[in-house]
Amino acid sequence: MTQQEQPPVFDHKTFLKTLTQKAGVYQMYDDTGQILYVGKAKNLKNRLSSYFQKTGLPIKTQVLVKRIVNVEITVAPSEAEALVLEHNLIKAQKPPFNVMLRDDKSFPYIFISDGQRHPRVGMHRGAKKKKGRYFGPYPNAGAAKESLSFLQKTFGVRQCEDSVYQNRARPCLLHQIGRCSAPCVDVVSDEQYQADTEHTALFLSGKSEQLHEQLSGAMESASQALEFEQAAKFRDKITALRRVQAQQMVDVGDSDLDAIACVIEAAVVCVHIIYVRQGRIIGSKSYLPKDRLEHREAEVLSAFIAHTYLGAAKMDIPPTLIVSHDLEDEQALAQAITLQTGKACKVTSSVRTYRAKWLAMALEAARQNLKNHLNTKQSIFQRFEKLQSSLALDEMPQRMECFDISHSSGEKTVASCVVFNREGAVKSDYRRFNIDGIQGGDDYAAMAQALNRRYSRLQKEQLNMPDVLLLDGGKGQLSAARQVMEELGITDIFLAGVAKGTTRKPGFETLVLEDGTERVLESDNPALHLIQQIRDEAHRFAITGHKQRRDNARKRSTLEDIPGIGPKRRREILKYFGGLQEVKLANVDDLAKVPTISKKMAQEVYSVLHSE
Repeated sequence: MTQQEQPPVFDHKTFLKTLTQKAGVYQMYDDTGQILYVGKAKNLKNRLSSYFQKTGLPIKTQVLVKRIVNVEITVAPSEAEALVLEHNLIKAQKPPFNVMLRDDKSFPYIFISDGQRHPRVGMHRGAKKKKGRYFGPYPNAGAAKESLSFLQKTFGVRQCEDSVYQNRARPCLLHQIGRCSAPCVDVVSDEQYQADTEHTALFLSGKSEQLHEQLSGAMESASQALEFEQAAKFRDKITALRRVQAQQMVDVGDSDLDAIACVIEAAVVCVHIIYVRQGRIIGSKSYLPKDRLEHREAEVLSAFIAHTYLGAAKMDIPPTLIVSHDLEDEQALAQAITLQTGKACKVTSSVRTYRAKWLAMALEAARQNLKNHLNTKQSIFQRFEKLQSSLALDEMPQRMECFDISHSSGEKTVASCVVFNREGAVKSDYRRFNIDGIQGGDDYAAMAQALNRRYSRLQKEQLNMPDVLLLDGGKGQLSAARQVMEELGITDIFLAGVAKGTTRKPGFETLVLEDGTERVLESDNPALHLIQQIRDEAHRFAITGHKQRRDNARKRSTLEDIPGIGPKRRREILKYFGGLQEVKLANVDDLAKVPTISKKMAQEVYSVLHSE
């Protein structure tokens, strides 16, 4: 029998050591690579450190932390922008632990209606069903209302509901205090109101320079026409625009692009992509390319873009790819993507304004995630070093394998084999073995069968053998392994059993060595942590396989084992009696009453169901 399933190990101490204290967003993943949670922080290091406190964590947070095996971060210029990015990622990825932020009402937009003589400006939440233009999302309602207040003072576009607008007979109080131009009673001309509406849209789109140019031109025209009062109004608007500092991140036009950044450190590469659609960041992802020949960031980016985007006809390829380094083949890449996918594409490293900001975010995220990866890799390497010294090995192991057995009272036994090297888990080399032909519950026989199947095949195909072989168990499992290795003629693998300690708690494991000696490592020994990590991963992999095999067997109907009873006849029998329990209670004459079931077949069904 195996221990209760243990979660994979996440080395949070090493991760937190070099984490930035800037504002940003963090994404937490489980051992299958699935997103668990997205959060934002004013200080990433402080916020993430709070998840790994020894005490005081809520139950839900404890459940989350136990499932974390990887954390990726994206640094943002400000907390407000991190908040909006968090919102966008939650909407796009729908993490299971982000329950409270899934509602569309979480973040407001500013809406300008279309199809009306005098369009309305207002705050909008929820689905975008109304016809018009939407600007946002804003970090919170306060930020949106602050912008609406500024627009009201500056441009005077109406913000009242249509029902109020349609039933006004005289200007309201807002017009009297200079907050509305009163289009409801035609105080302002249609041309002027339309111009105010377009100026409002330009402001919300972030096109400040274009708006300033239009207002300056209008002021000059009014001055030349000796309309000094009108010119003064335009002057006041320009002054107000120059003073206002936007505190929130809003959609920037209709930009569709991918911002791709590359960083190389210690011969390891990290490529980070930020996906921007409709001027809004909808997601990001880090890649760690392996088996590459390129040595410079530009070369890696060229190869990465060619591999990722060429031939991806069904992929959502934006019209622009902005990259962190100058590429010698930018034009060639763009032309190739266009030819292969039929979608016009531009590749460039020359960007300004908001595009430069997105690219800087991607570059910072690549640096941070590469640093985290290197730290984790270095931590595993140090554990391998400590394992060598703790077990007095001649050389540091390059490859380790661990076996575990899982069953339920001897039912549907499954053996697992997990593989680790100096960089961590090698999941592509994991294997499961369905164990048959043994007495149920005989863990020693199950271990021997799995080891024989595994290493006889490795010998036959001349594949890599491990330097260290760990077995979840004690002297019995070790004895079974030694016998298999002797039969196969394998003598250069270090064998060790990982037995449960007297308290059966993690940190008190006993290592059973081939010479019969036992060794208990200190609970804070990195070598023990590595052994625990590999043992727990083998246990998890075995448990998962056993549950799948057991559940598949239990879903199988007894009727499926009867010759001559196919899917159609099974359906007829179950439909006639209403369920398998009623079928078992039926006699031969009752079974023969089922359409398509003969007397002889009914006798066969009865015999099989009552064979015990």
